[in-house]
Amino acid sequence: MRATLETLAVALLVGAAQLALSVVGLAGIFALSTPLAVAPWTVVTSVYAHGSVGHLLANALALLLVGPLVERRTTRPRFHAFVVGTGALAGIAQVTVSGLLGPPAAVLGLSGAVFALGGYLLAGNVVSTTLFDRLRLPARAQLALLGLAAVVLTATTAAPGVALIAHATGAFCGLVAGRAGLLDVR
Repeated sequence: MRATLETLAVALLVGAAQLALSVVGLAGIFALSTPLAVAPWTVVTSVYAHGSVGHLLANALALLLVGPLVERRTTRPRFHAFVVGTGALAGIAQVTVSGLLGPPAAVLGLSGAVFALGGYLLAGNVVSTTLFDRLRLPARAQLALLGLAAVVLTATTAAPGVALIAHATGAFCGLVAGRAGLLDVR
């Protein structure tokens, strides 16, 4: 549970910094937006920053549900790298795709990483492994099935203002990583 609590501590520290910087109108320096080269640090800071206390609490609760279960299977450095990596990929996918479909938008939050952790648990457990092994699907069919699962998982959170592309990207990354046992220490 240590890495999960460390992740929450970083999110709280970033939240405190956001609050302090909001006094001078700089709270937005943590948000990821395009073009990425303008503020490259936001690829990481946006994972831990949140739009509101409610947003932080929702992500914290979800992280507390899935984080400790993934932690049991991996090391602290791998856990943190997975959170940052999948959160960053999810955020980049969100701002890139949303920018192609409409006006550029900024993104904040741990939800892409949380979806990745949940996807890891879903695809990396004994039942899923046994099912996939028995189905003997080719790699492309497995990826398509994991993609469909990511879309279904994402649909559960569909609401205005929710970063659905980030959720789907995180879920897909987690499902693929779970299927591959990427974080498992053997």
